[in-house]
Formats: sequence, structure tokens, C-alpha cells
Amino acid sequence: MLNTKMIGNRIADARKKINISQAQLGQRLFISPQAVGKWERGESMPDITTFNRLAEILNVDLNYFSDSLQSESLELSATEPLLEQSDELKSVKQEKKPAWNMSYGNWVDADFSGLKNLNEKFSSSNMQRCKFTGSDLSGLLLKSNNLDSCDFSNSDISGSNIQTSSLDNNLFKGSSLKQARFLRSHVRSCDFSGSDISSSDIQSSHLGNSLFKDSSLKEAEFLKSHIKSCDFSGADFSGAGFKSSAFQQNTVANAVWNRSSFIDVQIDDIVFEGLLEDCYFENCVFNWVKFQHTTLTNTFFKNNRFKRIKFIDCQADRITYEFLRTGKADLTGITLLTP
Repeated sequence: MLNTKMIGNRIADARKKINISQAQLGQRLFISPQAVGKWERGESMPDITTFNRLAEILNVDLNYFSDSLQSESLELSATEPLLEQSDELKSVKQEKKPAWNMSYGNWVDADFSGLKNLNEKFSSSNMQRCKFTGSDLSGLLLKSNNLDSCDFSNSDISGSNIQTSSLDNNLFKGSSLKQARFLRSHVRSCDFSGSDISSSDIQSSHLGNSLFKDSSLKEAEFLKSHIKSCDFSGADFSGAGFKSSAFQQNTVANAVWNRSSFIDVQIDDIVFEGLLEDCYFENCVFNWVKFQHTTLTNTFFKNNRFKRIKFIDCQADRITYEFLRTGKADLTGITLLTP
């Protein structure tokens, strides 16, 4: 658990152990003694870059500043000068890799760009306006997190697990979220443009007012989720599946629909365009849905209600045409494709 009072006490303890003053510590960090004093009194806290330098000077690793883990670093005794470490002690210290943890923290305007192997180290944290650009966040666990206005652009977030979290106004442009899992999470006003979200699993989650332009959602699964007012222009839904979900007021211009399926889905105010091939609609409820300038081939409509579907300048192959005719769809806007 990170808190300023605990961190301040630990900075003071470590500083005294190596027998340097607040002024001397400030000199090494290029800050004022007053700033060090504020840290030690718990009135403020170093940023992540300063934490790294501070750990080096105080001869501790970053775990030392978290009360959720005991520091495993090597500390000098109060009577041993900093420059008189034994060769053996130096060797062990160099081999030790910091295994720090930033869970349960409150992070504002922090720059974590380029970091690697974070895994569970940000779980249950609140983060605002933080930067993770170009970071390796693969396998990251976000559980009960609140992320607002953070930048994850061009990061590897593949295989991540995002549970019961709120993501608002974040950037994920050009990132990889392959095989990511969203569970009972809210994603609002985020930008996933150009991202790879293929084979991801979105369950019991809400996606709203977000951009997925030119993103890959191949083989993605949407289960018991609500997707509303998102822009999927140019997105690739090949092999994607929607089940027991709501798909409402989304923009899908130039999206790719191939082997895509909708089962028990509420589809409202959507305009499908282009080619729908090998797609499947079963037990769906349509409201104000248009298929416009669309070619439908080998696409099945089973047990659907067609009264609020409008076909405008569409073409369909024989099997698709027969499914629609059997369901009593209005076929006036559909031309039968010739073999």
C-alpha cells in the first residue's frame, strides 16, 4: 500500500542509515533540502523517475517504498560509508533485479513509458494522465483500477486481464491487445484506432463512445456486453462473435464482416455496408437497421424479426435470399445475384 507518510518515514530512515543530511540528499537529486523535508514529512512524494534515482542513492530497491512487500535490497549499515562496500556486496547488489510493486497507488501525471514486465504491479491503482507509451504490458492484470486520460499508445498489452475496472478517455492507438480479456469493466471515450484486439474476450462489459477505427477484432468474442455509440469504421470483424449482447448506434462503415456471428443480440440503429460473407444472425432483435449497398453471400438469418430492417440497393445469393424470404423480410431493395 503506497502512502506519502509511510514513504516519507522510509526515506528518512534510509537517509540516516547512510549518514547523509537532507541537504546532501537534495544535492545528489538536484532538488532543494526543503523538497526532501516535504517527502519525509509525508507532504509530497517523488515521481517515478526520482524514485529510481532515490533507490540508488539510498542503496535500497523500489520494494522498500511499498508496505505491501518487504525490501529485499542490500542496505549499508549506519557505520559503513557508502563508498566502502565490499566487492562481494557490490556484486550481489548488481545481480539483484528490483521487483517493485505499484499496486493500490494513486498516480497522477507519472511517466512509465518503456517499462517492462509490470504484470500485476498496478492492480487496484488509480491512474490519471499517466504515460505508458511503448511499454511492454503483456500479461498485465488490472483489477478494480480506475484509469483516466492515460496514454498506452504503441504498447504491448497482449494477454492482459482487465477486471472490474473503469477506463475513461485513454489512448490505446496502435497497441496490441491480442487475447486480452475484459470482464465486468467499463470502457468510455477511449481510442483504440489501429490496434490489434484480435482473439480478445469481452464479457459483461460496457463499451461506449470509443474509437476502434481500422482496428483488428478478428476472432474477438463479445458476451453479455453492451457496445454503444462506438466508431468501428474500417475495423475487421472476421470470425468475431456477439452473443447475448447489445450492439447499438455504432458506426461500421467499411468494416469487414466475414464469418461473423450475432446470436441473441439487440441490434439498433446500425447501417451495414459492403460485403457480408458467411455471417450468421440468430434470434436477433433489429430496430432501425439498414443494409445499404451491401452484398450478402452465404449469410444466414434464423428466427429473426425483420420488420424494422431495411434493405437498400443490396445483392444476395440464392441461399441468403431464401432465408430472408422465409422470414418475411421486405425484399424490394434486394437483387438476386446470378451464378
